[in-house]
Amino acid sequence: MQDSVKKQYTVLIVDDEVMLANMTAEYFNAFGVETFVVTSGIKCIEFLQQNKTDLILLDINLIQESGFDLCKTIRKDYDTPIFFVSARVSTDDMLIALNIGGDDYITKPYQLNILLAKIKARLKRSEDKKEASSILIVGDIKIDHIKMKAYLNGVDLQLKAKEFKLLAFFAANKNKTVTKEEILTEVWGDTFITDGALNVQVSRLREKIGNKSIKTVWGQGYIFES
Repeated sequence: MQDSVKKQYTVLIVDDEVMLANMTAEYFNAFGVETFVVTSGIKCIEFLQQNKTDLILLDINLIQESGFDLCKTIRKDYDTPIFFVSARVSTDDMLIALNIGGDDYITKPYQLNILLAKIKARLKRSEDKKEASSILIVGDIKIDHIKMKAYLNGVDLQLKAKEFKLLAFFAANKNKTVTKEEILTEVWGDTFITDGALNVQVSRLREKIGNKSIKTVWGQGYIFES
């Protein structure tokens, strides 16, 4: 199944204590944290192949396999945050969980409100990190890939979609000469666009960000200097 049609969940609970898992999921869902429950490693992998989740709540003592082994399997293909849950409280278990790719270790019995707060805090950090990585600053220009907006000295440039993609491509290749063919392939997805159409877009972008930033390299293409 393609990523574009995968259903998105916030939390996946992997626990064969069905009553506790369902109670936890019901509590999370009541607070708008969309949660799904599976009871085995096989069902967990099947879920991940068919859906997306922001965080996995993984019990160590599954009936058919160890949560530790399942974590190692998950880590081969996914970097989704994993919170281990277990009645085991030994330091060794906690260290193993964290060393094999776990992000936190929660002991049972847990308080639902505290567990939910921990999950929300972890997801907020992930979202903040993702948002920060979507920002590219080149000189006086800030490019926000999530909002698809660009700012010059804090002022929204009001770029059209194609202008934004063109600026983002130039900025990603700053101080490097890019050919017209590269621009057309990456920005338009089509190398049959006329030179005239490209020149018009570059000209409009120059007017908005300042002519000095984008320079023509005759016989080659353009360079975005920073």
